[in-house]
Amino acid sequence: MAANGSAAEAALAPAAQPEREALVRFRGVQKTYDGVQLVVRHLDLDIRAGEFLTLLGPSGSGKTTTLMMLAGFESPTAGEIELAGRPITRTPPHRRHFGMVFQNYALFPHMTVAQNVAYPLSVRKASKQEQAERVARALDMVRLQGMADRHPAQLSGGQQQRVALARALVFEPQLVLMDEPLGALDKQLREHMQIELKELHRQLGVTFVYVTHDQGEALTMSDRVAVFNDGAIQQIDPVERMYETPANRFVAGFIGDSTFLKGTVRAADDERCGIVLPDGRVITGANVNGSAVGAQVEAGIRPERIVLHAAAPADRSNVLQARVSGVIYYGDHLRLLCSLGEGQPEATVKQPLAGAPAPRPGDAVWLELPPEQTRIYAV
Repeated sequence: MAANGSAAEAALAPAAQPEREALVRFRGVQKTYDGVQLVVRHLDLDIRAGEFLTLLGPSGSGKTTTLMMLAGFESPTAGEIELAGRPITRTPPHRRHFGMVFQNYALFPHMTVAQNVAYPLSVRKASKQEQAERVARALDMVRLQGMADRHPAQLSGGQQQRVALARALVFEPQLVLMDEPLGALDKQLREHMQIELKELHRQLGVTFVYVTHDQGEALTMSDRVAVFNDGAIQQIDPVERMYETPANRFVAGFIGDSTFLKGTVRAADDERCGIVLPDGRVITGANVNGSAVGAQVEAGIRPERIVLHAAAPADRSNVLQARVSGVIYYGDHLRLLCSLGEGQPEATVKQPLAGAPAPRPGDAVWLELPPEQTRIYAV
């Protein structure tokens, strides 16, 4: 994994929080299905008690396989998984006592809501009275009072998701594992459920491990995010640090929006470097991966961190002249697409609606890239 930056980045990081004890530990875990290609490569990961950890990454990155190994539905090819200091690598799923929520909810269609939620208690031989009490509490927790006698087909997608969540929580598990549980919902309901899940986590204090490829979900709900790519964790950090100080080019491109400019390092130290663009213009930024003089790199900056000038500013350092090629209305802000010349992608600039009139397509503008917000990545 790439080095996570310089002393200059410390000011961007959120205040340090006391680390909670690790509930789950992955140690040197690998997984291959064919004996050749490693789907998960030497995974070392601590999951802290009570946290909301999201495993984020594109399809095939290893995040779902990691969750399935934790659940016990897949076995590691190598390495060990520990729960509260005890190995569970060879413990079958039903003996791990984890709650599980799948994308398709996996509800029993012939059972009522109450029977679905009670199922984990019935297989644990809980008494009828205990089942009734716990089911009532679980349905109240997910705001499904009065729906105990309905069947899944009589429920909306959001209600079915709540039933699956109540079933995962009813037996008070140490861990709740969720595999893209909101993927089948429409955008508005999905965003509403994100807020509900986060609030439920806050109330219960149970450890949640959540898999998604949706960066918005990850940033909205998580305490920490682990970004996977090609079977390895590229970065694991609190959401604020993940967004503000990506560890490498992949994370910077996968989390949030950024403009990336190709260039060659012409001067560098441990903290900053200056790069020359193909047209000879020069910009400076944080030397994230310790790139040396002559290295091919990319400079990345978030659209909301670019300062737009309608006329050339007096100080032209880290300022690039551009031309507006498009304006996109987002409701609460505008996105300006700005051409930087041949060989470079368009820069995206986020501009509030309030204030000076927005530039129009064809207008010349000057884009200021503050060095403290510009990050130079090895490629």
